[in-house]
Amino acid sequence: MNSDISQTQPPQFTVSEFSSLFKKMVETSFQKIRIKGEISGLKHHSSGHMYFAIKDENAVIDGVCWRGSASKLGFKPEEGMELICTGRITTYPGRSKYQMVVEAMEVSGVGTLLKLLEERKKKLAAEGLFDPSHKKELPFLPKVIGVITSPTGAVIRDIMHRLDDRYPTHVLLWPVLVQGDGAADQIAAAIEGFNTQFIGTSTAPRPDLIIVARGGGSVEDLWCFNEENVARAVFASDIPIISAVGHETDTTLVDYVSDKRAPTPTAAAEMAVPVRLDLISYAQDLGNRTTQQITKNLENFAHKLELFAGTLKSPKQQIEDKWLRLDDWSERLKNAELNHFDRRKQLLSRLTDLLKSYSHQQTLERGFTITMDAEGRTINSSKSIKKDQQLTLHWHDGDKQVLAK
Repeated sequence: MNSDISQTQPPQFTVSEFSSLFKKMVETSFQKIRIKGEISGLKHHSSGHMYFAIKDENAVIDGVCWRGSASKLGFKPEEGMELICTGRITTYPGRSKYQMVVEAMEVSGVGTLLKLLEERKKKLAAEGLFDPSHKKELPFLPKVIGVITSPTGAVIRDIMHRLDDRYPTHVLLWPVLVQGDGAADQIAAAIEGFNTQFIGTSTAPRPDLIIVARGGGSVEDLWCFNEENVARAVFASDIPIISAVGHETDTTLVDYVSDKRAPTPTAAAEMAVPVRLDLISYAQDLGNRTTQQITKNLENFAHKLELFAGTLKSPKQQIEDKWLRLDDWSERLKNAELNHFDRRKQLLSRLTDLLKSYSHQQTLERGFTITMDAEGRTINSSKSIKKDQQLTLHWHDGDKQVLAK
């Protein structure tokens, strides 16, 4: 009977035995797996590790991306992105949990990034970062140009080659990553560095113009130029900036914020400086035109001088003309003086009559009197007079003292 029971019972394990067996089965079965889902609860640890969850409408799985793998990603994952994560499944027996150790990530379709880009574009536009009134004019002939790009590759060579062809100038290269983890932070720091660390000395001349450049690539490759910190660094720059990111059909947030956008790095160099030979030719042409104009002006002046010399009067005739004009002005001045005194005399007479009509004496002559107390103060009200008070009455022809009753 005991033998039959043992044959029908399921296998028995301790918790540790089962957890170990389960861990081995899971990690053996899912050594390499791809899981598609939305990133949620994303946390960037100071160590460089990333912790998050991958979810869809029905389930959630925890995930982690260690620093070594995170640094190799072609873009910076953000909350809500739909990604395809490649990695392996591992378990934690002590807590009966499992998670995905992510070794690589890719965006689940370009549409996800474009949607995020459009939302970010609307946000920055609402803050005024794309406002044309904020854009600065490029200097006509910059003495120093700061270039922010990768120190290797065709971009810096194309820019230098074009500058040498057109107008050789001093170039300062600030080498940065232009793709992957940390690229956005390096680009933003380079823009700020050119604005603050270069103080215009002979050893560290401050750029008059900055070119931010990168070659072409996919949306994921160019994503660091769509990061907010880069866009805000461009907006805050006191130095004019030309963006030259990707090909002509590629557009990033940096293009909208920068003062000028070039379709290629080579085109950025062409925007930055004029053609030296054209300037020399223009200067020569301007010099020739100036010489011709001066010659023409001198000839015109000589001709006018000849005409003027023909109309000059003799000194005697000029003196007689002056005396005639002086006599005329003397007569005009005399008449003007007489008219002025007549008008002033009439005005004085009118003012005298008006003053006389308002005078003290005229008022008394019309039958009024002025009552004063013993101290000579004018009494304006009968209520202020006291009995037996000494009063003086003034008429136009004399005074009389009385006692108040």
